[in-house]
Amino acid sequence: MGNRFQVQDRFADGAQYIGGQLRPGTSGRTHTVVNPATGEGIHTYELAGTEDVDAAVAAAKAAFPGWSGATPAERSDALHRFAAVLAEQAEDFAYAESLQCGKPIKLSREFDVPGTIDNAAFFAGAARHLEGKSAGEYDGDHTSYVRREAIGVVGSIAPWNYPLQMAAWKVLPAIAAGNTIVLKPAELTPFTSLMFARAATEAGLPDGVVNVVTGAGKEAGEHLVGHPDVAMTSFTGSTPVGKRVAEIATASVKRLHLELGGKAPFLVFDDADLEAAIHGAVAGALINTGQDCTAATRAYVQRPLYDAFVSGVAELMESVRLGDPFDESTDLGPLISFAQRDRVAAVVDRARAYARIVTGGEAPQGALKDGAYYRPTLIADAAQDSEVVQDEIFGPVLVVLPFDSDDEGIALANDTPYGLASSAWTRDVFRAHRATREIKAGCVWVNDHIPILSEMPHGGYKASGFGKDMSAYSFEEYTQVKHVMFDNTAVARKDWHRTIFGDR
Repeated sequence: MGNRFQVQDRFADGAQYIGGQLRPGTSGRTHTVVNPATGEGIHTYELAGTEDVDAAVAAAKAAFPGWSGATPAERSDALHRFAAVLAEQAEDFAYAESLQCGKPIKLSREFDVPGTIDNAAFFAGAARHLEGKSAGEYDGDHTSYVRREAIGVVGSIAPWNYPLQMAAWKVLPAIAAGNTIVLKPAELTPFTSLMFARAATEAGLPDGVVNVVTGAGKEAGEHLVGHPDVAMTSFTGSTPVGKRVAEIATASVKRLHLELGGKAPFLVFDDADLEAAIHGAVAGALINTGQDCTAATRAYVQRPLYDAFVSGVAELMESVRLGDPFDESTDLGPLISFAQRDRVAAVVDRARAYARIVTGGEAPQGALKDGAYYRPTLIADAAQDSEVVQDEIFGPVLVVLPFDSDDEGIALANDTPYGLASSAWTRDVFRAHRATREIKAGCVWVNDHIPILSEMPHGGYKASGFGKDMSAYSFEEYTQVKHVMFDNTAVARKDWHRTIFGDR
């Protein structure tokens, strides 16, 4: 077992982290986290209720004056210590993430955990670079400048597909800017979010700066979003749920940050490196078993390469190894739950009536039959307005369609409600520049699909939401701007008064 820990021991005191302490929830209901690779229960915990949310918000509110009043250097030092604690516990985090999500351990070790540590290091540096605008005289004898200030208590809701990284993306920029936070992870995957909050305490962050409530969205989530002491809501999840979050948040005029669904186009022009595009499509479509809002889901291939692309992707997909997430040779783990697997299977089954299932389209049998596994699936020749092309599937499914002209390919790429991520594959610099300019998405990769960087922003257009994660842009999302203006002379003040009220 190496340094794998027993989940029951780690969370024996409860699955709510409030004011620096683990405690049980008070909703009166429990939830059992299930290992999606085996169908076995891992740990049962008490769900958070509205009282737990109130307690977490109160702890965050109490911690806000001290944390926001700390100097940038003090917050930076604390975040550097936080990054070091995360690095020390990297193997525990990787194990827990793979256990609760079913993702291959090599993905957790090489992507999720290192990315989280890098985010912490980035925002440790960013904490010392929160800038307003320099002072200047823009109106006679008045001096003006702009302050950037922390907002207050931030209520964040994170999804189950990348629990650790989503915790990092939400917590780190918020606290670097001086805010305090209440995070609600998905009830399916609470472990690494709770470990993340505990690591913050171990790094010396004051109690109440980072709090976690693990409860149902309808109860704990909606209460957090609508809480009068929460100044900002940050949500990552599906577009329909995002609309509900926006409805609740805007009722009290909260600051809102939404990272929603995606249906990323993968645009292959006829001069592309075909082999690179085939490998890029399979990797981009199957990352995290396709449960990634930036995953390549719609491949548009210019007609001269279409047949070769379809056959090449099918062949490569058939070589992908499904298996035990803790086996280093496993390429693809299960979906997050049996319900999610069945939902993906139902979408593919409906597509049989109007498209061609080239490979996959079924759950494996044998040794994997007890897990929520689904074979990598390639669908060809669907219509542009069909369900598999327009709707987010969130599974290991890639749809391929042909196009003729460059104009048509770009138009098809833009023809969904979403606009989170995309990629263009070409060796022609002019085509590449055109694609990056005209594709309506928050990210356009060229000759690659999926890499992200702490220094670069992540966020969408259209129904994929608004606001940015990571980068300095994310840092600024968690601040509010104040204009400060000084009257430098008593004479100027008197003259202004006379102008308004006359000589009195």
